Amino acid sequence: MPKGTILLPVLIFALLISAFGQRQQPALPLPQSAPTPTPTPTPQEDDDEVVRITTNLVQVDAVVTDRDGHHVTDLRAEDFEIIENGRPRQLTNFSYITTARPTDAASSSAAAVAAPAARSRNAPPVPPARLRPEQVQRTIALVVDDLRMSAESIHFARGALRKYVDEQVQPGDLVAIIRTSAGIGALQQFTSDRQQLYAAIERVRWSPHSSGGQSAFAPINTLDRELGSAATEIPDSLPGSVDSERAGLKDLNEFRDELYTVGTLGAINFVVRGLREMPGRKAVILFSDGLALYDPRGDTPRYVSNLQRLIDLANRASVVFYTIDARGLQPTGPTAADDTAGSPIGAGGSARSMRPDEIGEQILSPRSGALFESQGGLNFLARQTGGLSLSNQNDLNKGIRRALDDMRGYYLIGYRPDESAFDPLTGRVRFNRLTVRVKNRPDLRVRSRSGYVGISEAAARPQPRTRGEQLMSALVSPFGAGGVNLRLTSLFINTPGGGSAMRSMLLIDPHTLTFKQQPDGQYQTQMDIMAVTFGEDGRVVDQFNRIETVRVRPEAFQHFLTRGMVYDLNVPIKKPGAYQLRIAVRDATTERVGSASQYVEVPNLGRKRLTLSGLVIASPPAEAHASAPSTNAAEDQRADPGTRRFRRGALLDYGFVIYNARLDAATRRPQLTIQARLFSEGREVYAGRAQPFDSTQQTGLERIEAAGRLQLGAELPPGEYVLQVVVTDALADERHRISTQWIDFELVN
Repeated sequence: MPKGTILLPVLIFALLISAFGQRQQPALPLPQSAPTPTPTPTPQEDDDEVVRITTNLVQVDAVVTDRDGHHVTDLRAEDFEIIENGRPRQLTNFSYITTARPTDAASSSAAAVAAPAARSRNAPPVPPARLRPEQVQRTIALVVDDLRMSAESIHFARGALRKYVDEQVQPGDLVAIIRTSAGIGALQQFTSDRQQLYAAIERVRWSPHSSGGQSAFAPINTLDRELGSAATEIPDSLPGSVDSERAGLKDLNEFRDELYTVGTLGAINFVVRGLREMPGRKAVILFSDGLALYDPRGDTPRYVSNLQRLIDLANRASVVFYTIDARGLQPTGPTAADDTAGSPIGAGGSARSMRPDEIGEQILSPRSGALFESQGGLNFLARQTGGLSLSNQNDLNKGIRRALDDMRGYYLIGYRPDESAFDPLTGRVRFNRLTVRVKNRPDLRVRSRSGYVGISEAAARPQPRTRGEQLMSALVSPFGAGGVNLRLTSLFINTPGGGSAMRSMLLIDPHTLTFKQQPDGQYQTQMDIMAVTFGEDGRVVDQFNRIETVRVRPEAFQHFLTRGMVYDLNVPIKKPGAYQLRIAVRDATTERVGSASQYVEVPNLGRKRLTLSGLVIASPPAEAHASAPSTNAAEDQRADPGTRRFRRGALLDYGFVIYNARLDAATRRPQLTIQARLFSEGREVYAGRAQPFDSTQQTGLERIEAAGRLQLGAELPPGEYVLQVVVTDALADERHRISTQWIDFELVN
């Protein structure tokens, strides 16, 4: 990563506009009376709406259903009984928490209709609304265990995920699609952006390096002694040298499977650690080809300690597991793919023919046993965290639907634990078993967490102490840490000779840093900056970690506090794909830490499809405000590419580059139109007229520089907005005729 540079905001705009050019289209005035729908109020998550474990209070969540699986929501505190380690405990608090919107059913139908329309080839997509923590209704991590899944299972899981994004994502949902092979970079993909979720689904692919084969159960080939992954399906007793060779292959595959299983559990553990920072009750929907709890060579439990740590972490983080066996309904007997027509080895190593019933017995017993054992871990994980497990079902999306329905609400029950639950005198750590019951209602089913380890929240989540721990903790937080106020702007740009790059500007609020006046009169602060860029496979593309000292002259200090400072980063990108930049900033004096992150999609320009660079927005120079309604031009200049903060009634300039526009055969000129649209809370509040683009001033038409101007209506309410630019190429084929980019900004009084 090139060395970062701290620049004043005015220099940033000059730097970027040099890449985009300064030619502007006619201004697009936004009417002063532009109608703005009132956003629907969203209830804030309360800190008491989650599982909590202290020496004085244990809160546990429970879902109660009737015989038909429908939620029962009208129970009272006196209807419940909590048993801890075999002893009843007295309830101290009780509530029913609902995460469903009153119009969930209507919203679901509308989403199913609107989503395909938004992705129509003839209509630009609607930019996603950025969710604040208090707006999140449901947090869902869909985890695909691609370390261990077969190619067949991956295919069906991708189909279920697409259907989910098409029809079931709701307003207020924060969603991630995570692969267990992707590492730390995949953890941060929590978003409400359907396009980003589709891109994540495209990255879910089977790898020959995974422990899964082409299908859930590899076919038996009695003529092939090199069985590979099928070695686990042959009988344990075969005579002679062939038996030894196959036994060796079997042991090798079992060791490989164990290695990948430990990797899977580690990845899921990391996901849960990230989810504990999210508000409210969270769900992990795990697609897997199974997780065996016992060693296939005996009854020895395996992964038990790994699972217990994962379950305790999930219970403390208010995470519920919903597990889906991605293999679906599997035949365990002989199939057409099994080659049983050869000469299997008989007693003493001689060849003989096998009767059909013998063949069926040799195949059925190992396959059915392996299937049953592998589902045990999935059932255990779901049951211990109060979730559901779906297996032997070909409709994988049904598991997602059941999980979403189960998330509609839950009872939160608190009680005072027994002193022995934590053993403060002996220091011993024990697992405290919990049972939640509904008294006098045998027809009702209660699902809750199995228990907790007797460690308080403070002991279970020690605060990071060292500089590196503090920066890394902020870096991996799904919601940016707020000790230091940051605002990150990242965009894609491609320049002649320079190739593609991700250009980023980090606005740092000096008020959240500690400045001390030095003997020479200058004000000085020291801050630690850690930045990591992840590729679409979750691997680190580039990173740096450094200490910056900032000195400001006394006469410029107040202006500096008002304007803020921008840290500029440029990351060259060698190949197209989805990239993520995460930055953490630590004030060295107070140890306060802030963090921010952003995704950038770097397109493949070699495909020759219409593409736009990222958008740059800023207020125009002061002289451009002479005829503008706003009378505070000096203040409007604060709205530069780094701040993205504008006053009502101000002018907003935007710039971008158009790549791969088609040229008319006769005129050798493109036929482009540009439209600007404005959104608030996911709703369109302004749509400008699509204007023809005049390219007569352009020389290099491979990279067409474009810009425009909006006047923000003085009646628009303050808040978060999204500017979308839509470019249409009349000469391109219908499928690739439209390209869009958007950027969010804040409107203030």
